[in-house]
Formats: sequence, structure tokens, C-alpha cells
Amino acid sequence: MLGYLTHDDCRGHDPGPIHPEAAIRLAAIEDHLIASGLATVLVHHEAPLVAREQLERVHAPAYIDHVFQSAPENGRVALDGDTIMSPMTLAAARRAAGAGPRAVDLIMDGRLSAAFCAVRPPGHHATRDQAMGFCIFNNVAVAAAHALAAHGVARVAILDFDVHHGNGTEDIFRGDERVLMCSSFQHPFYPHSGYDGTTPNLVAVPLPAGTDGESFRASISASWLPALERFAPEFVLVSAGFDGHANDDMSDVRLVDADFHWITETIMDVASRHAGGRVVSMLEGGYEPDVLARSVVAHLKAMLG
Repeated sequence: MLGYLTHDDCRGHDPGPIHPEAAIRLAAIEDHLIASGLATVLVHHEAPLVAREQLERVHAPAYIDHVFQSAPENGRVALDGDTIMSPMTLAAARRAAGAGPRAVDLIMDGRLSAAFCAVRPPGHHATRDQAMGFCIFNNVAVAAAHALAAHGVARVAILDFDVHHGNGTEDIFRGDERVLMCSSFQHPFYPHSGYDGTTPNLVAVPLPAGTDGESFRASISASWLPALERFAPEFVLVSAGFDGHANDDMSDVRLVDADFHWITETIMDVASRHAGGRVVSMLEGGYEPDVLARSVVAHLKAMLG
């Protein structure tokens, strides 16, 4: 059974009329799920509000306080140059961060086999003590830390195929031998990190502008897969960013829907052999709504097998 976790609060986050990280992203995904017939196949769950304890496993208490205290009653407040809070943002961010632990619980309890969290704001750029890159709380890191702390999982893999490197996830788990992070990303590109080899538990795949699906697949196969075989994760988490699509103007990587299906099949195969099929995928980037929605459908079809 494949779970689908989201919440209407995630649509309330409004960083501004020209901001690419807009609520239409989730609306487009849900429209395509209905059109594809997947909406009736998925097991739907509401994302709960994240607990303070869950946030504190990966974020500094002072930073959490700062986010809560910055939430505006009216208008907008900038946490950094492109990470904006509106009156509904705090609730959205708490739902986005709460989805992952709930999905982990449902899988560990045997109620789901895997899950996709359609949430916003995204999370993988949020460091232990800083918001950046549209991200407030590091959703995938909260989920990974929950699997480790609440369920006694010994080894967690975080696989990030967003076109931007998940620098926040790297910051939070740098040197943690219980976590293997594999990241593919355009380079040189925002946030200009992840490529220097200084994080021992990071397998980085920097992709030059213009990389197509064939090169992407070869790079993943050569770098991620041997590392994952050695690590043998007991739980797999995915930072699922679809902004590397050829028709998404956010990047210069040239992937297509079939490439997202392939990377997902590859992830599910690793999880099947090492982690009992336990996978939680969390939405990160993807900013052209129709392209994002098609890519998510390809991702979910591969998760369903």
C-alpha cells in the first residue's frame, strides 16, 4: 500500500505572487493524480503538525524559536532573501515537517509499505540553524531523525535527486555514520556546495549544465548504487525534486518524465533488497506545475511498481 500524505494548510503558505514556490504546485499534482487514476489507488493520510521534540532532533532550539516568533499575523516576513513567511506559513511548515515522521510511523507499524508526502514549503536547504532556498524546516531530516530515534533504525539512506544540492541535509547529518546521503545536482549552481568531498557520508554526483537522461543514469549507477550496496540501508528517504526536468526553467539539466520513473525504480529496488521496501519520499523542487505533476505521477507509478 502506497500512502499519500498532505494537508490543506500546505496550500496556505503564500510567499508572494511571483514566487516560484506557489500553492498551484500541489493543486496541479492532485489534478494529475485524479486524471491518471492514481488518486483512488493511494492511501490518503493527513500530515500532522510536527512536534517540537521532532524538530529539535535536527534544528537548534534558538532557530526554532526564531521561526515561530517571526510568523506574521499580516503581510510577509523574509527569513532570507527568498524564504518568505506569510500568515499561514508556520502551519504549512509544521505540516510539511510533520508528514515525514507520520509516514515513517505508518510504515514501521505495517499500515503502509511506502509513502509520498506532497507538502510545501520544501526542506532540504534548511540547515540546523538557518532558513534558505524556500526551505524553513528540513522535512526529510526530521523524518530521518525520527526513524533513528523513535524506531531504532540503524542505517538510513537519504537520496536527493533535486537539481539543487541539499546542503541543509548535508549540514545536519555531516559525519553521522548512521546516515548515508546520496545527492545529484547541477554544478556549478545554487547553493554552491556538496562537490568538495569534505563530508564522508555524502555521495555527490555533480552534473554539468546540459546533462541528459543517459548521462544522469550512468552517473547514478556508477556512484550511488555501489555506495548503497555497501551501506545496506534499513530505511530509505527521498528528497524528490523534479526541477531537473528539461521543461522546468529553474535549471539547465535535461531530464524527462521517464528519467524520474527510472531513478524511482532504482531506489525501490535498493529498498526492496535492503530495507524491506520501506521508502518515504518527500516533495522538494519542481516549479512548472504541469511538468511537476507529470513527473510526480511517473514517480508514484514507479513506487507502486
